[in-house]
Amino acid sequence: MTEEEMRKRLEILKIEHRDLDAAIDALLASGSGDQMQIARLKKRKLKLKDQISQIEDYLIPDIIA
Repeated sequence: MTEEEMRKRLEILKIEHRDLDAAIDALLASGSGDQMQIARLKKRKLKLKDQISQIEDYLIPDIIA
């Protein structure tokens, strides 16, 4: 995967992460949210965050001073 492809993938993951956050908030606000569904969405959101972190770590390496 090239750096450009990784950057595009990163943007897609960030958008999906924001969308899941909005969906979780909407379910919680409505009060009728199924707890299992909310838990699945939160789990998916955490997986996305891990993927985002991995790509960011690769694209922005640590600089040892």
